[in-house]
Amino acid sequence: MSKMNLRKVFVSLVLIGAGFVTNLLAQNITSDPLVLDMVHHNPGEKPYDTQYNDPAFIKDMGYNGKVYFLFESPALAISWESVDADILPKGSDDRKWVDEKAAQIKKMYAASKAQGMDVYAMSDLVLFPKRLIEKYNMEETFGDPNNPLTAKFIRAQIKEIFTQFPAMDGLVVRIGETYLHDAPFHKGSILDRQNADNTIIPLMKILREEICVKLNKKLIFRTWRSFDVKMDTYMKVNDAIEPHENLTISVKQCEGDFHRANAFSKVIGQGRHKQIIEVQCAREYEGKGAYPNYIANGVIDGFEEHKSMPEEKINSLSEFVEKRPALYAGVWTWTRGGGWDGPYIKDEMWCDVNAWVMAQWANDPKQSEESIFNRYATERIHLQGEDVAKFRKLCLLSADAVVRGRNTTYRDMMPSWTRDQGMAWPGCPKDPVAQQRNLDQKDESIAMWKEIVKLAKAIRWENEEARSHAIGSAVYGLRLYKIYRSLVYMAYADSKGDKKEVKKWIKAYDKAWDSYNKLTEEYPLVASLYTKEYKRHFRASADEKVNKLRCDK
Repeated sequence: MSKMNLRKVFVSLVLIGAGFVTNLLAQNITSDPLVLDMVHHNPGEKPYDTQYNDPAFIKDMGYNGKVYFLFESPALAISWESVDADILPKGSDDRKWVDEKAAQIKKMYAASKAQGMDVYAMSDLVLFPKRLIEKYNMEETFGDPNNPLTAKFIRAQIKEIFTQFPAMDGLVVRIGETYLHDAPFHKGSILDRQNADNTIIPLMKILREEICVKLNKKLIFRTWRSFDVKMDTYMKVNDAIEPHENLTISVKQCEGDFHRANAFSKVIGQGRHKQIIEVQCAREYEGKGAYPNYIANGVIDGFEEHKSMPEEKINSLSEFVEKRPALYAGVWTWTRGGGWDGPYIKDEMWCDVNAWVMAQWANDPKQSEESIFNRYATERIHLQGEDVAKFRKLCLLSADAVVRGRNTTYRDMMPSWTRDQGMAWPGCPKDPVAQQRNLDQKDESIAMWKEIVKLAKAIRWENEEARSHAIGSAVYGLRLYKIYRSLVYMAYADSKGDKKEVKKWIKAYDKAWDSYNKLTEEYPLVASLYTKEYKRHFRASADEKVNKLRCDK
């Protein structure tokens, strides 16, 4: 054989080997992903009474681990005795509270371990007992991981967490926010949470060393409100932190919070660290499961608003796994919760379809979303024949109706104008093209919701209870989105100074609310309702603006 032929054979073997290694790597990466779930209880309220609190239930759905919420975290339940017995002295009110919290969460963790589930807990950092902060005069410094005393206590805290709670497989760390609603004896702070050099990198280095290296436990570090939006910040952290098999970065599937029309997260698939993707199944800006809202298809295969992006960009989880398989660590869903207050649901089907499809896909991303969805329809809610196709059409339509009804596919509105159980004045785009598109899409949304109601009525549900909930929740969506439409048209008319048109839409608004408020009488299984007065996150409710317009002669 000539040298030229030998060279060709050698190159071919190398290429074949490289392809084999690449395929093997992809297979190894996705063969044992993290498939985690968390119930995000409303801070300061009684925890959700939900089937997803049960480790056996979520294991049956395909999950292999449970993330316990902030107030089920051992960061609130360690004794600190290895550091200083005076921090939480025995017999004190705070020590009694901590001991009771420890007993409560140990029971929870044991239930997960009994099912063979991995146990994770989410904690805000930095979070210390108030007595510790006061005793060591750390009021101004304890939120700074560069402070030597802060760093010392973080290291001690980590050691106590995993010593006193040996069932823990890993810790999920959040620095983007600090909730203290159910933590009366602790105080939290993080200084300059978006600063890679002064905050993120120093803290991550401490946690990597203490958790991943010394203890051989898992660390999931969340990017939320810290290094999730700015690529240069993410890459600075990426470059400064050495990868470790026990370290995973957690990223929400879209830019910022869980809003439709927000861009797919630009940091997904970037850098060298494994990433787990956060998915909210009962979305706080979109009814929390009160009405049909199927997001699993869009998360997996791409929402319609993302499909016009450049081909080289990653715009879905399937593209992430396809293009950067070595970085795919799994999926972390929130089956319930996020946000505050209501609506409070009585039936969890609309959360369940999102969660079940996401969990099944996360375990084996080679499956198509549609095949998993069809299995859900037949295996989990026991639909048959043509009803499976009707249910899929209903669910896909719900995604289209939601984005058009509360925003547009071009993100022409501020996305947080309605959330939880209320709505603020929506305002309207200044650009004339965007204005008209916004109005058109509100009309399109209502047409889609009418079709969703027809489909819900046409499907042969498993029993009368399932039928009543499905139809009632579809009608819930239709009537709520009629309120949305009336506000958007009213805001547009007001911006033009068209008082006659404003009055017309005030009448439509009143009629829509009257119809919406009758839902619970007609359909007893629907969720609690939005209220006109709600304004936890708003300077004023939409209804306050409407009432001012009523008086405008």
